[in-house]
Amino acid sequence: MKQNIIKQIPTQPGVYFFKNEAGEIIYIGKAKQLRNRVRSYFQQSKHQSAKNISMIKRIADVEWLVVRSEVEAFLTEANLIKKHQPHYNVSLKDDKSFPYIRITKEPFPRVFITRVIVRDGSKYYGPYTDVLHLRRSLKAVHKIFPVRSCDYFINDESIKAKKVSLCLDYHIKKCQGPCEGMVSEADYNEMIQQVIQFLHGRTKETETYIQNQMERASKETRFEDAGMYRDQLHAIGRFKDRQRKVSADFENRDVFALAKEEDYGIAVIVRIRNGRIASREKISLRNLDDSEAIMMETIVTRFYLETDFIPKEITLPVGPENQDQLVAWLKAKRHGAIHLTVPQKGEKAKEVRLAFQNAKLLLGEWMINRKKRRELVPKMVNQLQDDLQMKVPPRRIEAFDISHLGGTNTVASMVCFVDGKPRKSEYRKYKVKTVDGIDDFASMREIVFRRYKRVKEEGAGLPDLILIDGGKGQLSMAVSALRELGLDYLPIIGLAKRLEEVFVPGQSEAQSIHKQSPGLILLRRIRDEAHRFAITYQKQKRTDSVTKSIFHALPGMGEKRVKKLLSEYKDVKTIAKLKPEQIKERLRFPKLIAEAIIELAKNKG
Repeated sequence: MKQNIIKQIPTQPGVYFFKNEAGEIIYIGKAKQLRNRVRSYFQQSKHQSAKNISMIKRIADVEWLVVRSEVEAFLTEANLIKKHQPHYNVSLKDDKSFPYIRITKEPFPRVFITRVIVRDGSKYYGPYTDVLHLRRSLKAVHKIFPVRSCDYFINDESIKAKKVSLCLDYHIKKCQGPCEGMVSEADYNEMIQQVIQFLHGRTKETETYIQNQMERASKETRFEDAGMYRDQLHAIGRFKDRQRKVSADFENRDVFALAKEEDYGIAVIVRIRNGRIASREKISLRNLDDSEAIMMETIVTRFYLETDFIPKEITLPVGPENQDQLVAWLKAKRHGAIHLTVPQKGEKAKEVRLAFQNAKLLLGEWMINRKKRRELVPKMVNQLQDDLQMKVPPRRIEAFDISHLGGTNTVASMVCFVDGKPRKSEYRKYKVKTVDGIDDFASMREIVFRRYKRVKEEGAGLPDLILIDGGKGQLSMAVSALRELGLDYLPIIGLAKRLEEVFVPGQSEAQSIHKQSPGLILLRRIRDEAHRFAITYQKQKRTDSVTKSIFHALPGMGEKRVKKLLSEYKDVKTIAKLKPEQIKERLRFPKLIAEAIIELAKNKG
């Protein structure tokens, strides 16, 4: 990285972005002093991790964003990582789509499951990685509380206008009927506050509230309502019975643990509410190449990024990096005190060990399944994924080549390899239709467009990787064809013949792939097969043109003479312009045959 770029970086707190040649963000970090932090990556150090060494080689540009404080940098980094998912940041599996329970910001709020965060004042409780537990919790909420299940927006105006009518839920006591004003906004929202208490794990307060409501209904001889409250109390009891009791300490807390192998890990978060395990969440992680303190900071931050459901106490196996900033952010988010503890002994230490045992078991299962999956993918394909920094292994690769002879009989081939092996039943041959003469670039564009236009129309499977036989020119034309079809998100590369260089769209320089890499060897094998298939088809076309030539009908023109004629002159129009003496002298044909050839060519031309 040039020193003049580093000198331009300010010394304030902020967030920095590393970008590759294509302008893609490959890493996002935060710093209380931006210039020093960025400079540290480019100083000679034997302590750089393997991940950093790989990343630094690919850094082509640095950008930054100055913020007001370290805490703001902390939050900005977390939000941007979640948005951009850079290749070299810790990757949380399914982080973009964790489900939450949402309580809407409405006069009569709704309560439902969502994976989309809308910052309109709604409250979000989660995230829940155990969807079964999530549905069980929401089912309990609707069993205990008569929360409306419709999607209508209800307020005083809609009630007065009678826009919404009572539904079956009201008649079977599953809803209080806010749509027709059967319950006041204040009473309905008092119930919603009890839903919030319940989601926070404060079931004792909920039980007390419902018990009081039941006694009041009984005194007022509303026995049907009293029976409903009794059923709600029974539902809470059944819900609590499913939760294992682990502590006599009734302080709500989340217990974190992390099990790691290679650069993979499983984080487990055990939610303890009123001395019982309320839920066990798990998060799968990749790119774990940092200290445990940094990893713990990342996990805690990303887990609480979107939720309004943060307990007072958080128990960790190690102290997180930047603990002061993390605590300050959690306090502001929770609107209350936060205690991060790292217990060494006692009940809380046992809880951390329990969470770690869960994480270890889950990681073992994940690694076994991952090994099984990787065993199904050949090593060459996995290596190619690493060489090209692809998100998924390129199990299906389609390769294209153009072939012609002096600008005539231009054809193209498409070969298909699945898991590193040719699938010949899916090879395709093409005649170039729209290009005259020698123009490999235009020919490549035509064939790529025709291939994927048809694939798109038929709804067939798309490849994991497209390989173009050629350099930057052929590659850019193929990308142009994909862009016209709205398929330019497909991974595509060009493999130039001269130096076996691999080019990717948007980058002027070739990829730095070792010449003996199994991934590059696989690409060469596929490229050579595409070339062989194209040459074979081109020769077949030429043979067909000889076999079906008009000159076969002439007396004295056998197979050898026709082949010799068409090998020397490319088409009928060219032959029609010749003189009999030229054919006689050049091909040693008799004068009468030479005259007959030209006469026929003039008539057909």
